[in-house]
Amino acid sequence: MVRIFGRARHRPSATWRRATDRAFTLIGDGRYEDAGALLTRAADLEPWLSESWYNLALLHKFRHDWEQARAAGLRAVALLDRDAGAPDWWNLGIAATALQDWPLARRAWQAYGLRVPGPAAPHAPDGPVDLALGSAAVRLSPEGEAEVVWGRRLDPARVEVLSIPLPSSGRRWGEVVLHDGVPHGERTTADGSVYPVFDEIELWAPSPVPTFLVLLEAATEADRDALEQLAADAGYAAEDWSSSVRLLCRTCSESRMATDDGTTEHHDPHDHGEPGHPGHLSHRSSGAHWVPERECGIAAPAGLVHGLLDGWVADSPDTRDWRDLEEVC
Repeated sequence: MVRIFGRARHRPSATWRRATDRAFTLIGDGRYEDAGALLTRAADLEPWLSESWYNLALLHKFRHDWEQARAAGLRAVALLDRDAGAPDWWNLGIAATALQDWPLARRAWQAYGLRVPGPAAPHAPDGPVDLALGSAAVRLSPEGEAEVVWGRRLDPARVEVLSIPLPSSGRRWGEVVLHDGVPHGERTTADGSVYPVFDEIELWAPSPVPTFLVLLEAATEADRDALEQLAADAGYAAEDWSSSVRLLCRTCSESRMATDDGTTEHHDPHDHGEPGHPGHLSHRSSGAHWVPERECGIAAPAGLVHGLLDGWVADSPDTRDWRDLEEVC
């Protein structure tokens, strides 16, 4: 036993440390089942250590086993020896959010140290946490063909996607994704604002709005912007992928990157421009370098897309046209 600030604290045994270290090596190799057996053994050896249950909760988070993550997380926080700021509470908040256990999610975020409002009215059902935390970037499919898109943070664990993801991601505009708590990278916008990049854990709420790919003929940037504005006015989105997407290596993607420098082309993952109006992103080709043919993503119901495009052309038929419309996600 050791004493820290007057509190007695149990020192874990060498056997506990060996089992835990080996378990995290196995987690790094994706061998979750074998790691789980070791972490369960460690918890049996030292059930009074919050770390035993935190580690199990972390493993269950990696496996997306949210019921087990919540159960282990509750045991971890019950054994904490500090009042606020412990990552145990953050992971418990993620598990509670995944399960839509809003009372527990509020309790977890508050215990971590965040100011979280209660239900909308006294004695009302406890609905989703809504903190309106501003813009953030989220890395879709972080273990695969990753793509960083922009979105709106609804709470500490959820982002609503406001970019139009490329079809390879399998994600759509308007979807809500559950994300991890530790950022992997940052994006710096032209005004100097810095935004974290969070890794997606899983899809939390799907979007019914399909994604279309269309080839535009837009004589000027203003012509392209007009389509994006038409889509936004209709409550949906259009995005000029020809200028809003750049390719980055993983190392670059996970570092601090400026959103207005698209001159370097690496490979994997894709990366979207800066936040704001979903269509008005950076990396624009302009002036003498403007190329009229553009690949554009449109997020809108199938019955609306043709009307949007035809209306866009009708407003300036001499400078606008479209072809090869295809639903891609």
